[in-house]
Amino acid sequence: MGLMDISFFKFLGFKTKPKAPWEKYYKKNDMNISPPNKSIYRFLRDKVKEEHYDNNIAITYFGTHRTYNDFFKEINITAKAFKSQGIRKGDIVTILSANVPEALISFYALNKIGAVVNILHPLLSEQEIKQALENYSSVVLIALDICYSKIKNIINETNVYKTIIISAKDSMNVITKIGYELTQGRKVERPKSTELYIYWKEFYQKGIKYTEKNIEEQGTKDTPAVILQSGGSTGTPKGIVLSNGNFNSATIAATKAYPDLCKNDKILGILPIFHGLGLEVGMNDALYVGAELVMIPTFKAKEFDKLLTKHKPTVLLGVPTLFEALTTNERMKNVSLSQLKYVIAGGDTLNKTRVNKINDFLHEHGAKTNMIQGYGMTEAVAAVCVDLKHASRPGTIGIPWPGIYLKIVKPATDEEVPYGTDGEICICGPVVMLGYYNNERETNDALHIHKDGNIWLHSGDIGCMDEDGFVSYKQRIKRMIVTSGYNVYPSQIEEVLEQHPAVMDATVIGIPHPYKIEVGKAYIALKKGHIASPKLKKDLIELCKKNLAQYAIPKEWEFRKSLPKTIVGKVDFKKLQQENIEKRAKNEEEKKI
Repeated sequence: MGLMDISFFKFLGFKTKPKAPWEKYYKKNDMNISPPNKSIYRFLRDKVKEEHYDNNIAITYFGTHRTYNDFFKEINITAKAFKSQGIRKGDIVTILSANVPEALISFYALNKIGAVVNILHPLLSEQEIKQALENYSSVVLIALDICYSKIKNIINETNVYKTIIISAKDSMNVITKIGYELTQGRKVERPKSTELYIYWKEFYQKGIKYTEKNIEEQGTKDTPAVILQSGGSTGTPKGIVLSNGNFNSATIAATKAYPDLCKNDKILGILPIFHGLGLEVGMNDALYVGAELVMIPTFKAKEFDKLLTKHKPTVLLGVPTLFEALTTNERMKNVSLSQLKYVIAGGDTLNKTRVNKINDFLHEHGAKTNMIQGYGMTEAVAAVCVDLKHASRPGTIGIPWPGIYLKIVKPATDEEVPYGTDGEICICGPVVMLGYYNNERETNDALHIHKDGNIWLHSGDIGCMDEDGFVSYKQRIKRMIVTSGYNVYPSQIEEVLEQHPAVMDATVIGIPHPYKIEVGKAYIALKKGHIASPKLKKDLIELCKKNLAQYAIPKEWEFRKSLPKTIVGKVDFKKLQQENIEKRAKNEEEKKI
């Protein structure tokens, strides 16, 4: 199933309007969301013109400031530069980058000309990068220079004919740029400009010199626009294809849910561009309301106090790890947070104790707001359910966003369960993805047409809903680990570990972590003739580093003679999970004695 094969799943309106007991918490017509027939770029550009944001600051980055007028001029020139390199409507271009302005400019420029933007995590291993480029048949790659050491080994084995090299220093002011080059930049291996590689400055000049004056815009609401990464029930990485209409619907929903967000707000852009919540809510929505986006390419917890003191953001958006860092930073003692309007946590849920701890911290530092928890999936453009100031209920993840419908069903069916009963969370509305790229089986597993005639996204998550529409999240059905907001798939790690000649069986489970929420623990059974040793553990870690993203590498290791098996001969990971829970509980009890 490729890009042209998934149009069947585009949102065509509701066949039967689903029930929505939470509708009473919204204004009249807030639930009626119909995205305009525009690209993400055009929808944003029209809003900026309509509201006269042109001279407001759009992006702040290491001492430099771009107005909205500057930002759109750069997007237009960059679109021409892509055209000069042969990029056309429907081409898939990959961005491999952290939060730097050139990556965001490229995103909108590509969207303007109708190309599809595939966004990858820059910490992926070279084999993961190669696999993604091959899977999506990317023709051009935009990559941070720090990724070159991995790219050079695999790029000739892909369809990529041009790699545009960008750097964290490109948009820095002169003094910061010099400092960066002296401390970090000089250590980065970079290509010499060849037919295969071109630096951003040279690439941008091609846009300035491009003779075609007006770039015809190609995107419609049903056009595939973005591919973001996820994983299947098997742990195999897959691409979530989202349309212009999906993104624009999510933006409309956000502005209805938070109508007081405005051009006077400043958002700290810590969540990365390759993260659905970071790209859509943290960046696209921020720009749509005319706010100032402060782009942070690398978040350092120990410098959190400096960021907050320097920029004084009114909105903080992050994963639980970020807020743990907030409360444990000793230098935060005298930092005022009185300017904060919203503090929003996404990527995973926090238990009540952690939420109370964070809220107490916020109040102690002058904030007049509580942390907002939400629930979402990249398959539905990140945000689905969220607390509102006027509609919040302790212990829940709030109510569905405007225009989005949720129901709880008996898992793997479309049989709705009574209020208060646990079941699988299903999502319906204009934010639901087109499908998974080139993966018909996973698409059909996730998107079902129910008896009401509507397309429903089956989340794979267990939750329940009360009679007022407040949703409580319980657990994941799928065997997935979420660490610092990133999805980690045990079967993918196990496959890598079992490549080692000494490993007979490998199983990875998620274990609690004080800041990352969960990390992986690997259980290893060795083949005869092999014994556990520090050297073997080091070799396995090196194997993981070669084939996995850094955040996916297990943090704990345990070697055993054998691993428990189920009746059908599979490794019983549930038994290992239970053993780990019991072991940790015993250790806690012993500490109390």
